[in-house]
Amino acid sequence: MQFNINSLAQLNTPEFIEQVKAKIDGKTKPLGALGQLEDLAFQIALIQQQQDIEQPLDVTSAAVFVFAGDHGIAAQGISIAPSEVTQQMVANFLNGGAAINCFCAANQVQLHVVDTGVLTPLQHPKKSAYLQNGSYIESRIAAGTNDFSQTSAMTIEHAQACINQGAELIKAYFNQYSVIGFGEMGIGNTSSASALTSLLTSQAAELTVGHGTGISDEQYRLKLKLIKQSIERVHKAYQHKQPNPIECLAEVGGFEIGQIAGAMLACAQASKIVVVDGFISSAAALLACRINPNCRDYMVFAHKSEEYGHKLLLAELSAKPLLDINMRLGEGTGAALSVPLIRSAAQFYNCMASFADAEVTKVV
Repeated sequence: MQFNINSLAQLNTPEFIEQVKAKIDGKTKPLGALGQLEDLAFQIALIQQQQDIEQPLDVTSAAVFVFAGDHGIAAQGISIAPSEVTQQMVANFLNGGAAINCFCAANQVQLHVVDTGVLTPLQHPKKSAYLQNGSYIESRIAAGTNDFSQTSAMTIEHAQACINQGAELIKAYFNQYSVIGFGEMGIGNTSSASALTSLLTSQAAELTVGHGTGISDEQYRLKLKLIKQSIERVHKAYQHKQPNPIECLAEVGGFEIGQIAGAMLACAQASKIVVVDGFISSAAALLACRINPNCRDYMVFAHKSEEYGHKLLLAELSAKPLLDINMRLGEGTGAALSVPLIRSAAQFYNCMASFADAEVTKVV
């Protein structure tokens, strides 16, 4: 699948970009006094207005999509929980009992749960009472990936299917939402995200591997060893040439990571605001940007995760997250918490008086 994504510089003339800057600077406040909210409003305006300075920014309708999938490497004991917990947590999402349910409810954000390859599918998930306020989407590739410390996580065909299926499923929601956030669930997926980050950036595993959701030092050493082993396996297979993004996904990725990347690309193509959650979602964002760099312009980074490798990912993506509150849960929780800030940025851009309108002497 090809993604035709225009950069914001392509969509907006230099003259219009200056108009947006002037509008923000002309509000009744000292220059730059709203900090990152001004940068956020500027980004949203370039995404949504596209040459029409009078068009109000619209961020009222927001959703978080949580993509779930299992990982073969989890059988190595490098996580705090067995793979069965992926399925159990998906059921918890559908029953409204997880942190992401609470944060979505608190911030008027719709929640959708996607099964991309949970080891054991849920029985009758669509009968969940919570689904009257959300949806459950089946987009399965297979019953979990292979153990990528031993062999490729998936085939090239499955990797491409991840991108395509993620893109296709999200398109059905474009008429409903202007802000779309991405989260994940999958035991072992910090290992996959770390290995994928190392392959995509050519950085050592020591810089991308962390303690995940709280593994012991012994588990961390094993996790690091296995990820280094997987990177060496890939380098040997490609004779020390850089594999392309789809090949990287096939070698060490996850079904949920690949489908998130595909969905992000489709959102950028449709000029939607893409809200990136934490470490795993940022790995998916980097994958998407390696496929089409222009999609970076549409991404808002919700928070700085406590997971060790996230710092490297944020630097690679030139990203400054909105929040830094010591979270490392995943599930799209940071994305849901960032929505009020996105709405606040749009509200001041739309409604805050200018110095001229308010007849206030301009603060220099």
